[in-house]
Amino acid sequence: MKNKKSMIAVVAIVVVALIAGVAYQQLGGKASKYPSRDINMVVPWNPGGSTDLTGRALADAMGKSLGTNIVVTNTPGSGGSVGSLTVQKAEKDGYNILANGMLALTAMPVLGYTESTHKDWDYYLATFTPNVLAVRKDSPYQTAQDLLDDMAARPGEVTDGTGGMGSGGHLGIEVLCAAAGLEYKHVTYEGGSKAITAALAGEVDFTSQLLVEMQDMFVSGDMRALANFTAEEIVLENGVVIPSILDFVPELAERLPMGETTGIAVPKGQPDNVMEALDKAFDEAVKSEDFLAFCETKGFLVTAMGRKDAEGYVDKLASTVTWTLYDCGVATISPEQFGISR
Repeated sequence: MKNKKSMIAVVAIVVVALIAGVAYQQLGGKASKYPSRDINMVVPWNPGGSTDLTGRALADAMGKSLGTNIVVTNTPGSGGSVGSLTVQKAEKDGYNILANGMLALTAMPVLGYTESTHKDWDYYLATFTPNVLAVRKDSPYQTAQDLLDDMAARPGEVTDGTGGMGSGGHLGIEVLCAAAGLEYKHVTYEGGSKAITAALAGEVDFTSQLLVEMQDMFVSGDMRALANFTAEEIVLENGVVIPSILDFVPELAERLPMGETTGIAVPKGQPDNVMEALDKAFDEAVKSEDFLAFCETKGFLVTAMGRKDAEGYVDKLASTVTWTLYDCGVATISPEQFGISR
């Protein structure tokens, strides 16, 4: 009798386990359908900057591939950390993804914004755009040399407007000043578009934001591009030539190209089926006609790195970014604390 009861108990346990396994699969396990509802994409900056532009283009293209809506939410604050932490703390079910620039994301720990690092994310890298030194059309600075000479003559007085601590614009000017031995006054705004508006209005002397954020203004003549942070000059559609910064600061050669690589990131630990779906959707998105046309129109370079290729790229970038900030004294926390080597 006792053996019969034991057998019944074992069978009951097996049946319960099978039911639980089916329920798990139906409610979010690996075999559950993904996506089955809208996905939230957080952009940790204000609308209009390079990250926002790329994020929205990816949301549209990847949403079509996934067969769902990817809804973009702008959540600016604290060097991009507010929105980034929102995604990082969300449930790991694939329904909250981050669109961010890799300069900003890798800088956050040494700036004291987060305790986590770039190693806690999986990445899909879509676009690149370089830093540009730019001024309003009636600025007294006609060339990059004019600006650099004034910065040398008035250390810490010439003002640069950027999208905030750790933003692409901020990292670019720090790298330049470290190489050239210059000082400037940093004026921060909540996103690249506001920093550019400030430069147009004369609130700051110049901006070191990103090419795609200002390209239309260079073409229209409302802003003057003094130098770009690649090794070659850039010629815009109307014939405007933007010289390489190497024409003025050859010491920067080993640090170029300098600019923002933008894409999406998800916290590690997502279900396998989520990552497989995102892999496929990203690959299709960056090859789509609409996304390629967007990049050509806005002046983005297409990087198209899936998560396997992106890991090494971001590791190398994190080393450059964090140690530059630490060596310049902008960051007070050593990258060594986070296991980031030079």
